[in-house]
Amino acid sequence: MVDEKNVVDLISDVENEMSKIVVGQKEIIHGILRAIICNGHVLVEGVPGVAKTLIVRSMAKVMGCDMKRIQFTVDLLPTDITGIMSYTPKKGFEVMKGPVFTNFILADEINRSPPKTQSALLEAMQEKEVTIARQTYPLPDPFFVMATENPLETSGVYELPEAQIDRFLFKLLIDYPKSHEEKAVLKQNTTINKFDSYKLNAILNQKKILELQEMVKTIFASDAIENYIIKIVAETRKKDGEYAKYVSYGGSPRASIALYIASKAEALMHGRNYVTPEDVNIVAYPVLRHRIILNYEAEAEGITTDRIIKHIMNKISAP
Repeated sequence: MVDEKNVVDLISDVENEMSKIVVGQKEIIHGILRAIICNGHVLVEGVPGVAKTLIVRSMAKVMGCDMKRIQFTVDLLPTDITGIMSYTPKKGFEVMKGPVFTNFILADEINRSPPKTQSALLEAMQEKEVTIARQTYPLPDPFFVMATENPLETSGVYELPEAQIDRFLFKLLIDYPKSHEEKAVLKQNTTINKFDSYKLNAILNQKKILELQEMVKTIFASDAIENYIIKIVAETRKKDGEYAKYVSYGGSPRASIALYIASKAEALMHGRNYVTPEDVNIVAYPVLRHRIILNYEAEAEGITTDRIIKHIMNKISAP
């Protein structure tokens, strides 16, 4: 049985185990852990070769869960994700479940497939169930999706519709490693060493993850914290102000809910049973950066959502 006192130790053990194979990227690992505890999903943006696949593969192993990878391509069909009803002579009709029936999904380069295929996964993320030949099948618990997108290429990619991208709890940005980290990568990588040679241990299991997800719901958030969250999201929708002219749409009520649950998870990961303004400040960036929709003027002037979020956080007084 997990309790608040040993959550910090559990999180530390997971992060230490991950460090056996993943060099650096501590903020990304912390963010993915936070999303799993929130029972949410993550969209990760980063150039090729910065360990996106390795992180989720290692995380699944350390969390004691099964993991499958789906490589999104232009010819990928929705049934390639969910599964089909197949007829076999002498056996008859049988359901062939797709790769979505697992605990951890790596949706690699999700923006390489058309919206119809993207929707097959995004519906599964939201409903936690899949319909095959008019029969509905529940997905395993826990169910976590980490989708990646490559920001470098524009040819042969389909932008994620805003209504669909909103289903991701966080958007995380993976940057290049620091010089000393990259030096360590030269010796500690899966090109030279096999994945199994790192002997990662399962620190958690499915039962413990579900317990943590329930614990998040019990973390206390005061009226002042709730008002702080509402003010932050409301500020993203304002039509006047220094950066308002760059914003087409601000955060929806789902953004408020995401800030609320994510700040609770951040508090739990630090061993507290109550939310502080600092918890809200930390999660504001990954929660809001894909929910603030910028216009072409912002793109032309190099204005980013992170810059707007920073302006908002400086403007709104913490309780």
